[in-house]
Amino acid sequence: MTYKIIGDSCLDLTQEMRKDSHFQIIPLLLQVGDYHVVDDEMFDQAAFLKAVREHSECPKTACPSPEQFKKAYECEEENIFVLTLSEHLSGSYNSAVLAKNLYEEEHGHKNIFVLSSDSASSGEVKLALYIKQWCEEGYRFEEVCEKAIALKDSMKTYFVLETLDFLRKNGRMNGLQAFFATTLNIKPVMGGDHGVIVKLDQARGMTKALNRMIEIAIRDAGKTEDKVLIIAHCNNRKRAEQVKEIASAKAVFKDILITETAGVATVYAGDGGIILAL
Repeated sequence: MTYKIIGDSCLDLTQEMRKDSHFQIIPLLLQVGDYHVVDDEMFDQAAFLKAVREHSECPKTACPSPEQFKKAYECEEENIFVLTLSEHLSGSYNSAVLAKNLYEEEHGHKNIFVLSSDSASSGEVKLALYIKQWCEEGYRFEEVCEKAIALKDSMKTYFVLETLDFLRKNGRMNGLQAFFATTLNIKPVMGGDHGVIVKLDQARGMTKALNRMIEIAIRDAGKTEDKVLIIAHCNNRKRAEQVKEIASAKAVFKDILITETAGVATVYAGDGGIILAL
């Protein structure tokens, strides 16, 4: 089949995947105070993190317009798969759905499947990776859609952050909780529950928290030999490699991929954050 996989800019593709013409990214807009940036291939993570550190207010994101998605649908490929970050975190999903309706009103029917990942970053990457695999294996459009929904429902996302400032600024943790956690060097192990951020556990220090995150992920996954582990990091490749080593020592995986957060995931993960999807 001819196909294209379109994601918002929380689809943190690996460098190899970025070279694949089957993928296309529709960027969100980011804002910190008077600092505005498009979350595209020109995104400067260092400058953005600096701006966040220098401003007390919460970083903001603005989802792509329906017109941006609609323009992406106007391509030669007959089968379009659209992945967005959780609809509980952004309006990207609704924008992509509206774009589908507008496209069909103007051009007629086309195979367009829009899926809210109930995740972000590494979770979106995992879905994209498998959708590409199924397309290449010759599954029909409807079959790929069904398999993608099943994977989304079974997949879980986990993360550990270096600093809680980003969660506090985004209203995910109050100031008192963040103060005590920082003072005591307590690192919460967080996860996604149907697209909503929840606390799963906590540990004293980053290394213990990363170990605990991996233990929880492996426990939840059950069998791991046939699963791909995706690790996304924000400005800390060394830590991502450490997570890979810990995971490899605890279980066998089909593959382990490391990628780096672009702008949207950086807003939530913060400097040094790790996001894991299994």
